[in-house]
Amino acid sequence: MIRKILLVLVAFAAHSAANAQNMFLTMDQDDFIVTNVFSDVDTFDFDIRFAVPIASGSYVNPDITSVTYRVSGTLEPGTPSGFNAFALERIMTGDEFYAQGSSISFEIAAGAVLSDGVQVDELVGNGLVFTFNGKEVDNGRFHPTLFELNSDGTGMMQNSDNIIVANPLQQVEFGSEYINTLAFDPGNTTLMRGITVTSGRPRGSSGSGALSFLALSGLLLLVAVRRRL
Repeated sequence: MIRKILLVLVAFAAHSAANAQNMFLTMDQDDFIVTNVFSDVDTFDFDIRFAVPIASGSYVNPDITSVTYRVSGTLEPGTPSGFNAFALERIMTGDEFYAQGSSISFEIAAGAVLSDGVQVDELVGNGLVFTFNGKEVDNGRFHPTLFELNSDGTGMMQNSDNIIVANPLQQVEFGSEYINTLAFDPGNTTLMRGITVTSGRPRGSSGSGALSFLALSGLLLLVAVRRRL
């Protein structure tokens, strides 16, 4: 009997692993009140698929499956790029994202309720709580973005200090192409959600496979003990 129970548990654990809840992030301009400070760049969206489970804890450059983000708008005359407007679209793997000089960091609070995703007020910190730095080094791009959110419902999006050409060094300053301020409701702005990965194919979900596994384990073991008694 015990052997049969173990076989069932192993099979169920394998099924749960195949349906793991990885974390993904989505946000766009509709999630914020966007105010142009310099240039008119207020169209953007982000989609980041993480290769780690959605869970409480600190995330500093965690494993990422893919990064897709777009930023576009018109620019003030005389910016370093000399462009009138731009439409940046970046689609890359996590390895490519980090290799180009980019970074991401945030911490999910221990008490965060993950079933409805992670809201900004469930991130740890009294000031800056989320940073996406799309900085690029020696890629010839002026407009990759620095995106920051604060715990008080304010934030900023501006061009990062991108190194356009490394030799000879040509680097832009933060905000020399565009600057936006952001306002939002920290309790109602969801950044991260869980995504179920089944046979390598992700789909949105808010299930609790780990809890079901523990419940089944306890039930089967209880049955086994009673049979032995």
